[in-house]
Amino acid sequence: MEVGVISMRYAKALIEYAKDKGVEDRIYDECQMLSYSFLLEPSLRKALDSPILELKEKYALICIAADGDQPSCREFNRFISLVLRQKREGYLQFMCLMYIDLYRKLKHIGVGKLTTAVPVNRETEERIRETAAHMLHVRMEMSTVVDPSIEGGFIFDINDYRLDASIATQLKRVKQQFIDKNKRIV
Repeated sequence: MEVGVISMRYAKALIEYAKDKGVEDRIYDECQMLSYSFLLEPSLRKALDSPILELKEKYALICIAADGDQPSCREFNRFISLVLRQKREGYLQFMCLMYIDLYRKLKHIGVGKLTTAVPVNRETEERIRETAAHMLHVRMEMSTVVDPSIEGGFIFDINDYRLDASIATQLKRVKQQFIDKNKRIV
């Protein structure tokens, strides 16, 4: 079976189970943290794929990665136990990502990322978040990144769209126009 198919089946089952129990928000937080842990520490995935570690150790490792010192919710624990019993721990990262995606669609949450050359103040960030939320009729989760390589302006990624108003991109366009124009002359 394909990674996406397996991950989506488990994620759909988890979100339905979580909705029935009323804990979809808590599991969303745990999946986000676990997904972030996979991103932050690539050796976590290697440890889960290792046949040397026992199920109890893998279970404890996943719970710590998802919640730190706090206890995981019962439903999440049951899900992790199911994944480990079925020997699907290699797909866990993708299951979490699929769950996050399904949850955002269910709760009408948009995702935005604002990239600027210099830090923006909190007021500007909130105004952008509110404007995007109002235009899309969703609740927005937005992150801000400072990247001096864009030289000025901003890049705003929202869901699957990108608004690139950076100086670096504009300079690339001008350069490409000059190159194209000079090719016609020769």
